[in-house]
Amino acid sequence: MSDKLWIFDTTLRDGEQVPGCQLNTKEKIVVAKALEALGVDIIEAGFPISSPGDFNSVVEISKAVSNPIICALSRAVEKDIDVAADALKYAKKGRIHTGIGTSPYHIQYKLRSTPENIIERGVRAVKYAKKYVEDVEFYAEDAGRSELPFLAKIIEEVIKAGATVVNIPDTTGYCLPEQYGAIIRYLKENVSNIDKAIISTHCHNDLGMATANTIAGVQNGARQAELTINGIGERAGNTSMEEVVMAIKCHHDIPVFTNIKTEKIYETSRLISKLMNMPVQPNKAIVGRNAFAHSSGIHQDGVLKHRENYEIIDPKEVGVHESSIVLTARSGRAALKFHLDSLGVELEGDALNEVYEDFLVLADSKRDIGPKDLLSLVGKYMDESSFIELGKVHYKSNGAIEATVELKVGEKAYEATSTGNGPVDAVLKAIESIVNPHIVLEEFLIQAITAGSDDVAKVHMRLMQGDKPYYGFSSNTDIVLASAQAFVDALNKIPVKDKVTID
Repeated sequence: MSDKLWIFDTTLRDGEQVPGCQLNTKEKIVVAKALEALGVDIIEAGFPISSPGDFNSVVEISKAVSNPIICALSRAVEKDIDVAADALKYAKKGRIHTGIGTSPYHIQYKLRSTPENIIERGVRAVKYAKKYVEDVEFYAEDAGRSELPFLAKIIEEVIKAGATVVNIPDTTGYCLPEQYGAIIRYLKENVSNIDKAIISTHCHNDLGMATANTIAGVQNGARQAELTINGIGERAGNTSMEEVVMAIKCHHDIPVFTNIKTEKIYETSRLISKLMNMPVQPNKAIVGRNAFAHSSGIHQDGVLKHRENYEIIDPKEVGVHESSIVLTARSGRAALKFHLDSLGVELEGDALNEVYEDFLVLADSKRDIGPKDLLSLVGKYMDESSFIELGKVHYKSNGAIEATVELKVGEKAYEATSTGNGPVDAVLKAIESIVNPHIVLEEFLIQAITAGSDDVAKVHMRLMQGDKPYYGFSSNTDIVLASAQAFVDALNKIPVKDKVTID
């Protein structure tokens, strides 16, 4: 029978420590509610002693959510614990997370102490926290580099003192999976009262091992995992929640289950990315833009025939609507036909072979092949009247932001003017007023790809028409122009048969 794996989310504490990712209290409440909807069991809401803002955030998050346990971090210092307890006064279920360093590095160089004193301080902190809350978690900082007999001794003593959860962090991301799993197994076998507490993992990604180490910990007896959305966190980051949850879902021999509603993973990932201004790398597992994208002809053919040939996860399981078949010089006839069909061009036999040969020549000279390129290849087979080409873009401010856009749709030229909250908003509204495609702009990401005052901005957009996603990309030194180009790029990917007639 499977055990429950408690999901402890520290996006708002450890994740938010990343420079440039700081959130205000209102934003933290938005994130906390999203985490509650996702199904996390514990939200580490902050480190209250660190600042008035962190204290207030823990207070307000405690008021805003009902189901998760709200956890506040502290050092093994009475003042820290007092402040943490005060911040948790409105929590329906509160936890104090206190602890101290246990590795020789921390004991000798950071704390300038002795092993005996460290045990005494750890026990005293747990007992003091226990005066305020029943649920006390103890962290043995840098446990990954601690001496195992000492680590077992302090864990045994803090459990005696009342710790309900014992956190075994690989603080520096040093461990290999076999090593980290062995630490958890050693504690299971050598701490006499270990059955009185839940063992928790907390792994960092300095060597790219965070997810593997967490899974190894779970396989060896840990029943809580401390994670962040998108794996954000100090240095190379923390363990990625989405990776751990989906690894467990894929591997039925791992004897645990979680309460995570996996279909909400993608939207939660995008929310965190947007609010924290931390782009998700395209090849990031589970939630990266390319996680379900295929450009190799062999892979494309296999996926189009049967998704599971190359995808171990159904994209819908994590909230992604469908896989992406990307046209490149490595694409085969199956991928080309798939895209032509979406444009309303049905080619077979010699006609398809002829277009495919021309496609390969073009693809060798271009990085990405879009609808305009395909239309030029199959011009004699279809009507190009729905293709959209961006012309001049003007915007100005006279109290309100006003934008004028010129578009060419097929052979006809159009011009429209619109106002908006900013130049990008005004330009996109002007384009929509011409094309009127009944779409929703679901994702809009701007990322600098060069340095300096003349940065080149890369814009990524995801439009939804019904339940179908369409992606647009562009790069330009002018963010407004890049946004307009990406918007038009996405619009051109909507099949001809689904395009709305121009107003």
